[in-house]
Amino acid sequence: MERDLLTGKVIGCAIEVHRALGPGLLESTYEQCLARELGMQEIPFRLQVPLPVKYKGIQLDCGYRIDLLVDKRLILELKAVENIKGIHEAQLLTYMKLSGIGKGLLINFNVTKLVDGVKRFKI
Repeated sequence: MERDLLTGKVIGCAIEVHRALGPGLLESTYEQCLARELGMQEIPFRLQVPLPVKYKGIQLDCGYRIDLLVDKRLILELKAVENIKGIHEAQLLTYMKLSGIGKGLLINFNVTKLVDGVKRFKI
């Protein structure tokens, strides 16, 4: 996949959080710390962005939320799990499809080296 500057900066922020905290914490902790790091790097983002579902022309609030939306063009789906599974990838791809945002990162903080926990997606 083509690498872009924004995605590289975001991965750098995630690596910084992982270096400081290590694996083994709750997803919500990594989310808050990554939000803080993005803010310190002056990277625009929103936390817990509602994601409605359009069904037969009607927009429904089904309770879905994007963990972090960076610069209105990159979705971050954060995990703190033993292994990334297909359902985690499907979740991010569905969020990308529903939002119309073509780039996403699936980041699992429960790894020894964060590089092993990052997966890029583009649709």
